[in-house]
Amino acid sequence: MPQPPGPPPLQGPPPGSPSPSPGAARFARWAGLAGAVLLTVAGWLGGALPRAAGVPGPGGGPWAVTLWFVGTALLVGAWWALRRGAPSTRWAYLTAGLWALPLLAAPPLGSRDVYSYACQGWAYAHGVDPYATSVAEAGCPWVDAVAPIWRDTPAPYGPFFVLLAALAVTLGGGLVGAIVAFRLFAVAGVLLAAGCLLGLARAAGVPTRRAAWLALASPLVGVHLVAGAHNDAVMLGLLLPGLLALVRRPGRPGPLLLAGALLGLAVTVKATAVVVLPFAALAAVLGRYTLRALLRDGGWLAGGVLGAVAVTSLLSGLGLGWVGGLTRSGDSEQWTSPPTAVGFVVDYAGGLAGREPGAVPVTRAVALLLLAVAVAALWWRAWSGLRRLNDVRQGVAHLDAARPRATLLGAGLALAATVVLAPVFHPWYATWPLAVLAVATARTTWFVAPCAAAAFLTLPDGTNLARFSKAPGALAMTALAAGLAVWGLLRLRRTGAARPD
Repeated sequence: MPQPPGPPPLQGPPPGSPSPSPGAARFARWAGLAGAVLLTVAGWLGGALPRAAGVPGPGGGPWAVTLWFVGTALLVGAWWALRRGAPSTRWAYLTAGLWALPLLAAPPLGSRDVYSYACQGWAYAHGVDPYATSVAEAGCPWVDAVAPIWRDTPAPYGPFFVLLAALAVTLGGGLVGAIVAFRLFAVAGVLLAAGCLLGLARAAGVPTRRAAWLALASPLVGVHLVAGAHNDAVMLGLLLPGLLALVRRPGRPGPLLLAGALLGLAVTVKATAVVVLPFAALAAVLGRYTLRALLRDGGWLAGGVLGAVAVTSLLSGLGLGWVGGLTRSGDSEQWTSPPTAVGFVVDYAGGLAGREPGAVPVTRAVALLLLAVAVAALWWRAWSGLRRLNDVRQGVAHLDAARPRATLLGAGLALAATVVLAPVFHPWYATWPLAVLAVATARTTWFVAPCAAAAFLTLPDGTNLARFSKAPGALAMTALAAGLAVWGLLRLRRTGAARPD
């Protein structure tokens, strides 16, 4: 007797897409490698070398800038050409690794943050609280290499990363050695994330050849996580294994505690990982979704998270001082953050009227409230969708299939909302949602295109081009944000009208 059809999945697997032709794949592979080599050369000509950081501006002269943009265009173009999927999963891994090789030989690219890490680690290793004292006040011998805007601010990172920073400085024995150690940490984070992509993609019904390509071959990963040695790589290297443990072993205390510990460590690297936790609680549930099951299984997960936060806070001897350091992460004001851009436009309009509104802090605060609402709405949508499957015949089987898709998609969208509504945006922030959405969603252009555009925002020495286009950039970003908001409201209204009573 045929079985009745079940309910549709919450987020079905993507439609099949043809593999690229062998010729197109070969061209993309070698064009991307050429781009990576050019970026490495540009880095040695005018990258973020360990010398005094001066006034922001194009470093290394026209040759460095030209090579940088040509290399970026080649790398972005090659990545974009295969956005629907590489010829095979193995091909995607090998090509991403091939592109990373020359970048491993480059100086820090696109940012000087790694020097801030080194000075914060030096301060902690010398008995100074990096959450109460800036690197300049601490007397770090490498403070001249730190970007001027961050020399007088406390560390905005969690205690686990401060411990890693101190370890890097101790093992490195000097600035260059510390930079090498930070890069090794970043590479380890990327490798850990890479090892989890296949399991997550299979669980969500996403082609592994596409997920691996989007998450690993992105220029943002090679330039900013590998060459730039950003601690976002460490965060992702903890976040994805935690999610994989939940997807594979929901409802089991041991794996839930392990997953919670990994997610807690991710939060104690960068606090933005906290938006993933509500969706991780949904992934922790085994069987039917009830409040009791959520509290039971989510409780084990929460125990792991709180344990990791408590242990690292106590082990570092810094307590919760790192929470206060987060308030200074918004000192940089650039139009690449939509809330900041809207504040700029309001200030411009006020200036024309002879007033000084000082709107940026207000628009940023409103955006953070909107972020809280957005995360809550995404969580409720995932919870409601999974609950609807409880009473359907063969519901447990459908829950087992729908859980990874719903929870990973919710986590990816929450990270995307965090990037969009945060007070500050830097290109490497886009790697957070990219890594999760690559394994969770059917349509990809909407998040791949912004990642491709973000790759062009910085110069090899860390200069952000947004600094030289403040007014036009703010107006364009505000218009874009307004247009997307209107489109979203209209779509929501149409969806509501089409829903049966």
